[in-house]
Amino acid sequence: MTREKRSLAENVADNILAMITIDKKYALGDKLPNENELSEELQVSRTTLREAIRILVAYNVLEIQRGKGTYIKNNCELNEVLGLKELSTFQLNMKDLYEMRLIFEPQSAYYAAKRATDRELERILYYGKLEEELILKKEDRTEVEQAFHKSIAKATHNEFMNRLMPILYQAIDKGVLLSDTNEEMVQNTLNDHQMIMEFLSKRDAEGAKTAMKLHIIHAMRGFGIMNE
Repeated sequence: MTREKRSLAENVADNILAMITIDKKYALGDKLPNENELSEELQVSRTTLREAIRILVAYNVLEIQRGKGTYIKNNCELNEVLGLKELSTFQLNMKDLYEMRLIFEPQSAYYAAKRATDRELERILYYGKLEEELILKKEDRTEVEQAFHKSIAKATHNEFMNRLMPILYQAIDKGVLLSDTNEEMVQNTLNDHQMIMEFLSKRDAEGAKTAMKLHIIHAMRGFGIMNE
């Protein structure tokens, strides 16, 4: 969905999509809550909700089954890279993956700071804080780290960036698995994410961009894969 002249219904549609693909609140094939419950949860009118649902039906995300309700389509493309599926299956090495992160994610943080809706910003901060808790408890944070970075990418309102993210998850997943044994890298992640969140919460685009760049550089140095 393009970012120019975005209507309230488009923002609501994006939020429902995020509840499916980021929050994992609903799975493929699940039935959405009834109209009254969902409009109350999203704090919008039923008219706006109906329009948002129509948008997601048009995007092949939802389907309305007469007499039964609204369901999430069993559409595997929701979590794949549209048009880049073949690329996502490549066995890319860590250096290549982190170079891609260094190219795209700082700018992603920049645009997220400028374009995020209040709800999108809340989602970013929620996952950032949840990851902090998991780090301190020394619990697995792979899915939460993905959700944090995916929330930032979604807040750019840039379709290509969102479609690219599943490739970058390979670097994020590998990074979490390998860095968990390195106390310095874990502490860097904690500090870096706090800095990213601070700049995003202030909607400081340049600060968020710099903080994200430092975060990725710290990881690359920790893995000994700094770009030449």
